[in-house]
Amino acid sequence: MTGPFSARRVAGVVFDIDGTLLDNMPFHIEAFEAFTAAHGLPPLTLEMRKWMDGRRNADIFPRLFERTLTEVEVADLSHEKESAYRRLSAGRLKPLAGLMRLVDGLDAAAVPIALATSAPRENVEHTLRELELASRLTVIARSDEVAHGKPEPDVFLEAARKLGVDAADCVAFEDAPMGVVAAVRAGMTTVAVTTSYPAETFAATDPPPALVVTDFDALLDGPGNWLLSGVARG
Repeated sequence: MTGPFSARRVAGVVFDIDGTLLDNMPFHIEAFEAFTAAHGLPPLTLEMRKWMDGRRNADIFPRLFERTLTEVEVADLSHEKESAYRRLSAGRLKPLAGLMRLVDGLDAAAVPIALATSAPRENVEHTLRELELASRLTVIARSDEVAHGKPEPDVFLEAARKLGVDAADCVAFEDAPMGVVAAVRAGMTTVAVTTSYPAETFAATDPPPALVVTDFDALLDGPGNWLLSGVARG
């Protein structure tokens, strides 16, 4: 098999969380719509969302408010918006189609898994608990723990470091253009899922992902079926 997502040795797999493990971005959008209205900010456009999605709140809020914010202000605004997300999504989250099949297969093949996310700790804990994956996905790199957030590669490089593997030997999954850029910059073979943006958006991303799929079932029933074949162990 040849091509950008052909069978190869995979030392680790790295997932983004929001929009990747699950299709939860509508809850984030609803929370942000209430947040911007409460603060008298203009509604979010698609172009603004493309810029925002995957980035840290510490990078997002100063741009939204068009001024420098203190750490305390960022923390307060983050709590306001993210607590709304957790309230809106409680009891309503489920894994993206095929996720559990992929996680089970990677576990069976002894391929380690990490998460690379811009979500704050409280959201990570909430989302993994809702998905009943908190005890299985325990290696987590957060953008607020590294020097630079997405689209810089820091959080993906940190995920690989925590796994003890080379980033170039990892497959990464992302749903946001900025996340795809970050993962590719880290040297990972990157797969985009179209929960948040259509395939055309990723075709225009520079650099682009190696593959675009609708969900993990589409991956495993198609070009990524080798991930469950044992080839990944190399």
